[in-house]
Amino acid sequence: MEIAFDKLIRLQDVDIEINAVTTLLDAIPARLESLEIDAKAASEIVTRAKEKLAANQKKRRDLEGEVKAVKEQASKFKRQLNDVKTNKEYTALLKEIEEAQHKTEKIEEEILNEMIGADDIEKEIKAANAKKTADEARIQSEKQAVLAEKTAFEASRAALEKEREAILPEIPPEQIKLYERIARRMKGVALSPIKDDDFCSLCLMRVRPQMLNELMEMKQVILCEACGRILYLPAPPPEKAGPVKIITPEQAAAESAAASEAEPKPPAAPGENDPSAK
Repeated sequence: MEIAFDKLIRLQDVDIEINAVTTLLDAIPARLESLEIDAKAASEIVTRAKEKLAANQKKRRDLEGEVKAVKEQASKFKRQLNDVKTNKEYTALLKEIEEAQHKTEKIEEEILNEMIGADDIEKEIKAANAKKTADEARIQSEKQAVLAEKTAFEASRAALEKEREAILPEIPPEQIKLYERIARRMKGVALSPIKDDDFCSLCLMRVRPQMLNELMEMKQVILCEACGRILYLPAPPPEKAGPVKIITPEQAAAESAAASEAEPKPPAAPGENDPSAK
């Protein structure tokens, strides 16, 4: 039985392409998930900035409440100045009022710092929102590109699988079984061409002359004695055509005239060139 090398080679090419496309398709979910993570990260930056602003505003409210309480306490001490009976009590109240004023000034300075910080945070939120908008546009564009690739890969794999189904009936079943068994063991590459006339191209093991002769007959499957792949002789490269000679009309006319002059002239008729015959 002749070995369907051309069909087996094409089958292997198709299977390699199917595996490559499948690998690309298997990577699609991770790529989409990565884009979702990027989108979530952009949103989280905005959220954290807003939370920072909320914390700033809460602290300002707390400080403002504290200032109000201290001022009320200072006002109370001032009212009590009119009711004291001794200099000692009067002096003590003045000290309390002075401490309240210092405390108020310190808290108001903190409030001012928080207000300045709030301005910076609002700028941060604005920048984060701008970045989020840009990231969302980029992510959406990349997501559409990935989904378009997915569609193309699926179409490509479907076409390859259809071609594979068309090839299988043209190969004897026992050859298919051998091919698939070796392909599983050798990571999808079951056939290896002969390199430099007598080497397995994949493991570089020399092929014995007897095996080469048997390969030329194409009557049985020959396996590489080292890697166990199916050996085959690659088709010879097509002969290269010589350079095309371009002839202009003038050159063609000159060559035609030269050929006419080179043609032998027919012999003259009897007496045609004899002067006495006239």
